[in-house]
Amino acid sequence: MTTHSTNPRDENQRVHVAHAPNGSGIFDQHHPPADERIADCVHCGFCLPTCPTYALWGEEMDSPRGRVYLMKLGKEGAVALDDIYVQHFDACLGCMACVTACPSGVRYDELIEAVRPQLERNYRRRLTDRLFREMIFQFFPYPSRLRLAAVFGALYQRLGGHRRLERVGILKRLPRRLQAVEALLPPARLRDLLRPLPPFVAARGTRRLRVGMLTGCVQRVFFAHVNAATVRVLALEGCDVVIPRSQGCCGALSEHAGREPEALVRARRLIDAFDAASVDAIVVNVAGCGSTMKEYGRLLQDDPSYAQRAAAFSAKVRDVSELLADLKPVAPRHPIEARVAYHDACHLGHGQRVRAQPRAVLRSIPGLQVSDIPEAEICCGSAGIYNLVMPEAGEDLGRRKAANITSVAPDALATGNPGCLLQIRRYLPAELPLFHPIELVDASIRGVDPIPHA
Repeated sequence: MTTHSTNPRDENQRVHVAHAPNGSGIFDQHHPPADERIADCVHCGFCLPTCPTYALWGEEMDSPRGRVYLMKLGKEGAVALDDIYVQHFDACLGCMACVTACPSGVRYDELIEAVRPQLERNYRRRLTDRLFREMIFQFFPYPSRLRLAAVFGALYQRLGGHRRLERVGILKRLPRRLQAVEALLPPARLRDLLRPLPPFVAARGTRRLRVGMLTGCVQRVFFAHVNAATVRVLALEGCDVVIPRSQGCCGALSEHAGREPEALVRARRLIDAFDAASVDAIVVNVAGCGSTMKEYGRLLQDDPSYAQRAAAFSAKVRDVSELLADLKPVAPRHPIEARVAYHDACHLGHGQRVRAQPRAVLRSIPGLQVSDIPEAEICCGSAGIYNLVMPEAGEDLGRRKAANITSVAPDALATGNPGCLLQIRRYLPAELPLFHPIELVDASIRGVDPIPHA
């Protein structure tokens, strides 16, 4: 294994080497990456052009087939569980573009999700890395804590905190991870923090479905307007909308980061919260959440109390664009004359294979032109907490995505994930508006044109 000196991951290297006890090579025996899954990879290289880190660095071990080979070496005990080994997996965004591209059907998504919990259990990160990650997970999955942070964030923005810190030179002296946190701070709407959604919204007109709705964590605090738009559209399209008060975090961020016990606890709680709702479908407007919720059946397959319930839950999960595409519109749409670039969030396009439906939903708006963007398969660099823990790579990918978006000269951008919206917003021109697709549908139904025209 080799690593390149310009790789931004070098700042996180340590000298500690750990070995998992009584396991399969360097892995323990709790769901290590499966031999048959590893053997599926024939190292053909079709994944290489779609892999963000290979596109950035051109390094074999930072490609999907390279990481699969590292998994094989790990199971054989031919490598140490050291800094260099771990950093190749930390660099993976988990975007699953390789799963889409692979002609052999390699389930790299299952492989990386088996490796990451192994690393979290058996490898000890340096103290500053552990503390930073813990800070993230003490805030993001807790809406009440995020609301408090949002109040301070709104005050910071209102007082011009960024401009003031930049003027005195403090920002550039901060560690890159903290610079990323500051730069990705969402624009907080204080009025939204005090307007929770009602637990039930009745269908308008003929009732067609009874659906439950996930409100999310970051979504309900910083993108409450997207949730409100989702409820309005669903109700106008004939859906009774149930919003369980007891719902919490779905566990997606924890699952993607390898924090398996935490993720499973949250999955069980969410299943419990929706059990009493008796709904036909569970609607999600966050790509990352929906991707994980559709995997609950697999994630909880070893739990005799939840295995069947989890599988039944997952079978009901639908991205809002999936549901609307299947329902077909009944609420009248008014024209929005604009050209909108659509960005496929990785956990929607690659993870859930939901690509045509968001475009179809957007094209149901009269006058709206929907444009694809170059390198659509390449991740924007958000990837859960990736742009926080790997800020240099996240920035490179964010700038690359922004350049591809602006190349099609859109009037606005639409994408179905809050992480993507925050990441891309940082690098696009300030005058280019960004929307969740459901916001545009809602505006069209209400007869409002939300896109400024020159």
